[in-house]
Amino acid sequence: MQVQQILKSKGTDGVHTVKPGTLVADAAQILAEKRIGTVVISSDGSTAEGILSERDIVRVLATVGAGCLSDKVDDYMTRELVTCTRAELADAILAKMTEGRFRHMPVVEDGRMIGLITLGDVVKARLSELAMEKDALEGMIMGH
Repeated sequence: MQVQQILKSKGTDGVHTVKPGTLVADAAQILAEKRIGTVVISSDGSTAEGILSERDIVRVLATVGAGCLSDKVDDYMTRELVTCTRAELADAILAKMTEGRFRHMPVVEDGRMIGLITLGDVVKARLSELAMEKDALEGMIMGH
């Protein structure tokens, strides 16, 4: 299964972005309100400059304290993003996420972000694919 198929199954909710300079507290508020795990930092809403996850915020809270909430997302975002394209396969994405120990990956083409996939999205797609393969094999065995 390709990333393109995963994006189609997700719907069109879009990628939630914040501008550089946004306060960590404001980013955390968006995460809570939208019930999402990450925001992409982008000056223009389509170029991914960084990513800040709920895990990043928890780690900073544990080391720096609550004062970090008035800091800027730029101070704590991951700057070296691992991205993918629509044509990449779910298995390859799953391997990248597992090896890199991250759960969110921007989908980028021609320098512009066209979506975001999560580890959960990839696992769900892979399980669906495996269920279809199982059904097909059972049908062949049963003579259908």
